[in-house]
Amino acid sequence: MPKKMPAETVELDRFDLAILDVLQRDNKTPQRSIAEVIGLSAPAVQRRVKRMEETGTIMANVAVVNPLHVRQEITVFVEVEMNNEYQDMHDQAKKAFSEAPEVQQCYYVTGEVDFILLVVVRTMADYEAMTRRLFFANNNVKRFRSFVTMDRVKVGLNVPLDIRRDRT
Repeated sequence: MPKKMPAETVELDRFDLAILDVLQRDNKTPQRSIAEVIGLSAPAVQRRVKRMEETGTIMANVAVVNPLHVRQEITVFVEVEMNNEYQDMHDQAKKAFSEAPEVQQCYYVTGEVDFILLVVVRTMADYEAMTRRLFFANNNVKRFRSFVTMDRVKVGLNVPLDIRRDRT
């Protein structure tokens, strides 16, 4: 597995940002098409994409699946407050949340709660089973609060890029 460089050490120029802009919209875009759009050769685009994958700038190449089409119809945001601030206990929670298939996103945050989770489940019974496994079974979880969504108004994974900035 390639060594991932810390994000602050990765230097991206305007060509890298232009490639990322195209790939975020459709990562199946042929590299020769990207090359034509941004003014590089296809091998240069290929080298840049490979470098961005190796450094962790491109974290994954995945299909974004509509949860309704696979009958995962309930989306829940969950605030989780922990009893103790001990690092090892937070690390255990991070691991448990990261490994739970229902948890799509997990953020360790500042403020009144410690974690915010984005959860996708098929039924409320599935959500209850997950809460028993992740929250009630963890003695360090002080409380959790759930927000069940009524409509997915906007769901995005694209990171805003300033492709006009000349970073060369």
